[in-house]
Amino acid sequence: MLGYASTEDLLARNLGRDVYFDPSQRETLLMLVESRGTEIRLEARWRTKAGAPIWVELTGHAIPGDDGSHGFYEGLAVDITEKKELEAQFLRAQRMESIGTLASGIAHDLNNVLAPITMSIAMLRGKITDPSGLKWLNTIDASAVRAAGIVRQVLSFGRGVEGERVPVQPRHIVNEIVKIARETFPRSITISADVPKDLWPINADPTQLHQVLLNLSVNARDAMQSGGTLGISAGNITLDEHYARVHIDAKPGRYVALAVTDSGTGIPRGILEKIFDPFFTTKPPGQGTGLGLSTVQAIVRGHGGFMNVYSEEARGSTFRVYLPVCEQEGVAASRSPEAVLPAGRGEAIMVVDDEPSIREITRGMLESNGYRALTASDGAEALTLYRQRQGEIAAVIIDLMMPGMDGSTAIRALRGINPGVRIIASSGFGAENTVAAAAALGAALFLQKPYTTGTLLRTLDELIHHTTRVDEGHGR
Repeated sequence: MLGYASTEDLLARNLGRDVYFDPSQRETLLMLVESRGTEIRLEARWRTKAGAPIWVELTGHAIPGDDGSHGFYEGLAVDITEKKELEAQFLRAQRMESIGTLASGIAHDLNNVLAPITMSIAMLRGKITDPSGLKWLNTIDASAVRAAGIVRQVLSFGRGVEGERVPVQPRHIVNEIVKIARETFPRSITISADVPKDLWPINADPTQLHQVLLNLSVNARDAMQSGGTLGISAGNITLDEHYARVHIDAKPGRYVALAVTDSGTGIPRGILEKIFDPFFTTKPPGQGTGLGLSTVQAIVRGHGGFMNVYSEEARGSTFRVYLPVCEQEGVAASRSPEAVLPAGRGEAIMVVDDEPSIREITRGMLESNGYRALTASDGAEALTLYRQRQGEIAAVIIDLMMPGMDGSTAIRALRGINPGVRIIASSGFGAENTVAAAAALGAALFLQKPYTTGTLLRTLDELIHHTTRVDEGHGR
């Protein structure tokens, strides 16, 4: 267990100093054995002859000599290192579960803060004509969208929620990562980029793809404490049957290959196969969770891709990510903000939300696009308003998380008044169970906060102009 060549070699050692990490543990063990007439049991950290730490479980008792003194000790030492490591992983997993629960708890509030910002932008575009003002507005828009994406990503990681996949031009995301690295990484690191303009589009969650490249870049930075070169590149590649047979995760077809290369310390061959294991880290305690590369690999595999790594000690590492190409013709990197949005035809929409800013901005969105808006600050007020003006209300947009009478209770009550009421549930939670719960209550559609004018108008158009009323037997 300890790696000594013989019993004599071990007995020649001072057990307290050479075997126990903490010599006082041995003194405690002897004291317990001598003071108790029954068997004792405790755990201790030992070190092997090579200095490697192990955990042992010690059980033992004292056997008295002829004169009544303790003649010798009889005991058993069992190596429980693997058990302790599993316990540590379990505790880490529990901690991550707690983080997921916390993320879900704060997501609604965070998205309520972001919603007025995101929702105001489309309205301001029609009022601001100054080019410099529009430039600042675009900056605010990009930051708000990124912040909302980060909240969704935390939820995605904590709860296993799959992100939204859209056609993406990876060149834009690579360029963003390069910009972030140049602005924030130490000046001792030289950053280069090689990204062709004819890069093929892929079907991906932009925030998750951003996370993949950022994680790999940060790892590269950490491997170059004394400076070095970081290279981020991308290219188109077609993999054939032969390559797919050699690489188990690969399938024949067209891919975009993303590579992050550093000139850092490299990865020892002995741990290369472990780097993607959850909780495995070579960083000191408190400086790494061991989840970065496992998260990267999970995201890449979730996108139908694969990755490989090449590394040499003292020479650096290269991580390559292969993502399948979006084969849909004529895809765009994002929806054009100038696209024609479906407008209302004078219908009245009741907006129920406890956040005044969200109520007023949603009212402005609706009234600027052909709808009339009625607002209520909670479920009780919504019921009163609906009873008074039921005949003119075409649809209800209601927040699920409100003080007092929450959205779920209000939806049940509204359907009790009118089983055919058209309801769009809204929440900062994006988990599938939230959407499913809203549908089970009778909500026809779901809006995740923060939503844009385009998302709001398209959702209303789908509900009011392209579906049949619930009371006619065809609504969800």
